Amino acid sequence: MNWIDISQTLHSKTAVWPGDTPFTFSLNWSKQETGSVNVGKIEMSTHTGTHIDAPFHFDNEGKKVLDLDLTRYIGRAILLDVSNRSCIKVEDIENASLEDCKIVLLKTMSWKDRSLFPENITYIEMGVAENLSKRGVKLIGVDVPSVDPLDSKQLIAHHELAFHDIHILEGLVLDEVQEGLYELIALPLPIKDADASPVRAVIREI
Repeated sequence: MNWIDISQTLHSKTAVWPGDTPFTFSLNWSKQETGSVNVGKIEMSTHTGTHIDAPFHFDNEGKKVLDLDLTRYIGRAILLDVSNRSCIKVEDIENASLEDCKIVLLKTMSWKDRSLFPENITYIEMGVAENLSKRGVKLIGVDVPSVDPLDSKQLIAHHELAFHDIHILEGLVLDEVQEGLYELIALPLPIKDADASPVRAVIREI
């Protein structure tokens, strides 16, 4: 079965949080200059494109990227279509059969033009994390830049997910992916002291 890339492509027009570091790639050395190789240089926010949040992002005492269990980002996942909702409530997911999946991917379709940072997104309401935790979920993935409303300062969903030991994967591209069971790989980079990390997220049908 072929792997499906559900990551955002990184380029100069990749939308980032307003005021955050834009993505840039350039050749620091060219083959013409060195006589042998091209060597690139990247500048970016850790929250650019498809990325994972470490608890340190919203809690000074929280775990950083290198503290996280890598096995959380590999495994059996269920994709649920929760599009056309302003927010995701417990009733939207409580009857879904998770079929022994520890990873839940939520397709909201509320960020359609990824060249522009969205004005509003579908976010996760309080109670969803507790419900998923009781059913064994260890990672939640969304196709938007945040699990909370974009103007939130309290970051209720982030904190509740962390309290229930559920890791966070944001900025997925699920437009062409249907509901179903998949295997997911979305490994963060081993960045020391980091609050987040870009990932290359891929899935394949089970």
